[in-house]
Amino acid sequence: MNIGLYFGSFNPIHNAHLLIASNVAESGLVDKIWFVVSPQNPLKPSHTLLNEYNRLFLVNLAIENDNRFKAVDIEFRLPKPSYTIDTLIYLTEKYPAHKFYIIIGSDSYENLPKWKNYDVLSSTYHFIIYKRAGAAIEQPLPPNFHVLDAPLFDLSSTEIRKRIKEKRSVLYMMPETVRLEIERNGYYK
Repeated sequence: MNIGLYFGSFNPIHNAHLLIASNVAESGLVDKIWFVVSPQNPLKPSHTLLNEYNRLFLVNLAIENDNRFKAVDIEFRLPKPSYTIDTLIYLTEKYPAHKFYIIIGSDSYENLPKWKNYDVLSSTYHFIIYKRAGAAIEQPLPPNFHVLDAPLFDLSSTEIRKRIKEKRSVLYMMPETVRLEIERNGYYK
């Protein structure tokens, strides 16, 4: 089975994440998408992160009615910070029948050479790249790199956290179940 791994802090998950995942699911490249909730991204500050179990719960709320998607906490049990190569080695050993595709935005694609063991990652695994505003994708790409021509969404977790802190509406930016859970628990205030 081909599994698309959508790594992220999902701090919080929002509709752009879900629309990107839906576009990847419809691409025919993968059978399922696993949302890999990262407890700590080595390239991002951790002080703004909601607890990983709360973020995992919010992802599960967001995808509960879509059987193409699954939330996984695999990185919670691996050394921190989380490095994609370590997670992939672990998953490849645990699920040898699966073929893993790494889903990244074109902004992350620009940073790929900074990733731990980039040469191994880029020669061993498939990448699905979705376009992000202001981040070009160099051509030609190796055959294991696939560019998705998905719509561009200008929505970010950073903007959502800022709006919540400023007591502004985040209605329609995320599934209503997620918004209500964030509100009920006072997250990001």
